[in-house]
Amino acid sequence: MQLETFSFHPTQGWSLAEFPQLDSNDTLVLTFGGANFVNEPQALDELRAAFPLAQHVGCSTSGEIHGATVNDDSLSVAVMRFEHGKVRTAFTRIDDADDSFRAGKELAGQLLSDDLKGVFVLSDGLMVNGSELARGLNSGLPSSVVITGGLAGDGDRFANTWNLDQAGPRSGVVSAVGLYGERVRIGHGSKGGWDIFGPERSVTRSAGNVLYELDNRPALELYKQYLGERAEGLPSTGLLFPLALRTSHDDEKRLVRTILAVDEATQSMTFAGDIPQGSLAQLMRANFDRLVDGANDAALVTADRTGHTGDVLSIAISCVGRRLVLGERIEEEVEAVLAALPPGTRQVGFYSYGELSPHTTGNCDLHNQTMTLTTLSED
Repeated sequence: MQLETFSFHPTQGWSLAEFPQLDSNDTLVLTFGGANFVNEPQALDELRAAFPLAQHVGCSTSGEIHGATVNDDSLSVAVMRFEHGKVRTAFTRIDDADDSFRAGKELAGQLLSDDLKGVFVLSDGLMVNGSELARGLNSGLPSSVVITGGLAGDGDRFANTWNLDQAGPRSGVVSAVGLYGERVRIGHGSKGGWDIFGPERSVTRSAGNVLYELDNRPALELYKQYLGERAEGLPSTGLLFPLALRTSHDDEKRLVRTILAVDEATQSMTFAGDIPQGSLAQLMRANFDRLVDGANDAALVTADRTGHTGDVLSIAISCVGRRLVLGERIEEEVEAVLAALPPGTRQVGFYSYGELSPHTTGNCDLHNQTMTLTTLSED
């Protein structure tokens, strides 16, 4: 695999003098950028013109990761030309959260093949139910296929996200890349670092990714009690206090859910993924050191699954809530990731509204508030 990473900033232009000569049918161009590029797509058009044969996917972000730096309103780009493996892209539209399972299953059907090794997914960040998207993908693909990816972001505004398809940057798009061939290596890892606090409560009324009641009390009312003065900044301040979910008191597996919207009329909250009725929910809050340690742990797990010869690309997808907590020290987590991966690894990525990855192995789940890593390389 031949690999180049570079960036673009509206006031500084491209970080390289000319684009690498890597265009081919088996070239993948990954692009992560600020939400404003949907209205000013000239730089995205330049990329497509420079790599007309390549497969293009990308999305808007809540911050772009390039190497060990985090930027805003820029583009972070990786161009990979596979020497032995094959790449194929698939796209579908999504109208609302109820369409999520169908979207995942349709993408799986477009990409399924005997030599499929992995699928990398990028989704609209606001219209989707990430849990149902993951279930749709899982239903259409064998468990041996690694599924990772993330939900597009829009800073902490929650107003509009975009994804690339054949027509350029648009909202309401879910895209996926299929990676094929025995010599393709895909590593993955996902860790959090948040602390649980407060009582564990039962989800007594919910529908899909909308939570109405906890312990038979209006969910939003109860949530606001914990946030205090921060409740005025919802939904963005809710990123600081996600929910940890598990199916029962005996279940050691917890999935984290991040808030996307609130409804004062129904006293409900909409999350990035399912909040199953009957499950147990508990609030979480940030511990700075544990967030950085979580990123390091994700990288260590990923490194064990990554090829150590040739070029290695790390795609880092971290939750916008982590960025809000870490603030000016945000680059410590991306530095920790690179330090734990094979020497010479190059990195792009973004801050998201949700992360897709197996919990450890097996089927893909939606995660929130994690650092989720995917590495791509060839033997």
